[in-house]
Amino acid sequence: MTTLPPRAARRCHHAVNPLHSTLYFSPDLHRELAAEGVTDSSAAYFATRSAPLGRVAAGTVTATFYNFSHELVARHLPAVWDTVSPEAVLAARLRAVDATLRRLLGEEAIASEEMAEAAGLALRAAEACTRHARPLYSAQADLPVPVEPHLAYWHGATLLREHRGDGHLAALLLAGLDPLEALVSHTATGRGMTPRFALATRGWRRTDWDAAVERLRGRGVLDADGELTEAGAALRAEVEEHTDRMDAAPYEHLGAAGVERLAELGRGFLEAAVMAGAFPEGLVARG
Repeated sequence: MTTLPPRAARRCHHAVNPLHSTLYFSPDLHRELAAEGVTDSSAAYFATRSAPLGRVAAGTVTATFYNFSHELVARHLPAVWDTVSPEAVLAARLRAVDATLRRLLGEEAIASEEMAEAAGLALRAAEACTRHARPLYSAQADLPVPVEPHLAYWHGATLLREHRGDGHLAALLLAGLDPLEALVSHTATGRGMTPRFALATRGWRRTDWDAAVERLRGRGVLDADGELTEAGAALRAEVEEHTDRMDAAPYEHLGAAGVERLAELGRGFLEAAVMAGAFPEGLVARG
């Protein structure tokens, strides 16, 4: 088994994962899905991310996405499949990824040797991902790998993202954090979504958020000011450490040099995307 430097896999994930996420904020995705009859942004997100699972209903998406209100999910699923099929969404998604990455990164980066190298490294890492108890990863792994390197890189990034994400949900359950408590405590780390953005996109009411804050105070996770206590910081650190352990295999398979190189390439592409305005203002809390 390869020994990696401490948190190397996590740093690599943080460099690679966000390029996958640019899709959900992309006007190219909304244009593609609007052409299929899906104009609501929440419906577009749920359809886009769950399409690899097939024609699923609200319960499956609430379970696998974890931090969304079931009420919001049920407002759009399974109704969205009466408008567009999962197969059509997958095709629209790939067209949108192509347009988004070309717009954010530029044609030179798309055609570069570095892009092809990043795709190869991400896909090699994903060879060691496992399917059991990982529904979003496993569904994504059933899809064909695109031929073009920038699309293959996005596909590999998506495999790695969903593999880690599925494990992260198990860590949240182990920590006793329900969906909204997970959001609130993550925001309190200074690295999660802002409360405003979380409430606007996850379907929760402000009263729900405030109730979660009170529950976390009662457990000693948050202090009177809503900041993490020492115990709360330890709990969040434990969640990430459990997630790291469950997500170690792909990065150990890639090896220390490969992980370092993939992280380096990923950071370069991510910085270019951020500079091009890939993400909205006010998305992430600043601690």
